Amino acid sequence: MFEEMASYGISRAALIANTGIELAALDDPAARMTHQQKILLFRNVQRLSPHPGVGLFAGQRQRLSDFGVFGYALASSATLGDALAFGVKHVRLAGPVLEKSLRVEDGVAIFEGHDPFELGELLPLVSEFWFSSTHSVIGRVLERPFPSRRLLLPYPAPKHAPLYSEIFQCRVEFDAGTMQWHFDPTLLKERCPNANPITARMCADFCHRMLQSFNDDEPELVRTVRSACLDSVGGFPSVVDVAARINVSPRTLHRRLAESGNSYQAILDDVRRRLAEEYLRNTALSTEEIAARTGFSEASNFRKAFKKWTNELPADYRRRTSPRTN
Repeated sequence: MFEEMASYGISRAALIANTGIELAALDDPAARMTHQQKILLFRNVQRLSPHPGVGLFAGQRQRLSDFGVFGYALASSATLGDALAFGVKHVRLAGPVLEKSLRVEDGVAIFEGHDPFELGELLPLVSEFWFSSTHSVIGRVLERPFPSRRLLLPYPAPKHAPLYSEIFQCRVEFDAGTMQWHFDPTLLKERCPNANPITARMCADFCHRMLQSFNDDEPELVRTVRSACLDSVGGFPSVVDVAARINVSPRTLHRRLAESGNSYQAILDDVRRRLAEEYLRNTALSTEEIAARTGFSEASNFRKAFKKWTNELPADYRRRTSPRTN
């Protein structure tokens, strides 16, 4: 995306303005962006781009090397089906804004996207970038153009709609009420030209280790709320603060969390518990100091909450787990 915008004369500094992203972080392989920062970045792209099809063009620039080990794992997979299954399972390593899934249904292979953040007017740009990037990456894995059957999108046809057909070479339907990309399922059995079982295993193991700190079944929205709680400065945010951060109403946030069997309070309590356990195991902070750092005004309330979370008092947990006492 930065390369595409640079071709229009738009600087990196302009693109990251008011996002909280540091310019130096763009060249730091260890740096990470939050989902909110990505959304703000897309908003800057939308505001500054002189071309409405910027998402489609930027996606076509996508290379396997842009994804590091994740990209090489895709290329070295035995078949396209293996590559796509691996990609969907480990998609969080690519930092998506949309949630993605892949299935075969009634003789059709279907990529499906979901918008957990209710992106509104930003959805066309984000979906264009995702579909175009995926189209480019699959083509590079196969070393030939990726044939599509049909693309269904939930928003009205933009003025640059002809670009969709030009890039994807298939029928495109707007206002479809869904976000799906259909293709021939027999392609899933096609052998990848760069298949290498040793490289694939090595890359897969590396990606698996990177994901070990994640909950594989945790929805993207839950991870985003958890990050908002961890990243907050000066105390934990309210549900109103988190909803504003991800551009939804508090009511919508409560509803979407409930749909995945979660609640804001449960996520917040889990964050506070994990922080408390970390402080008790690895620091010499007093119970009063840990209580304050985990959002409790009184140490007695912290002790009660910790006992409820873990069935142990903080002092007992520290004695059992702290390396200084073992």
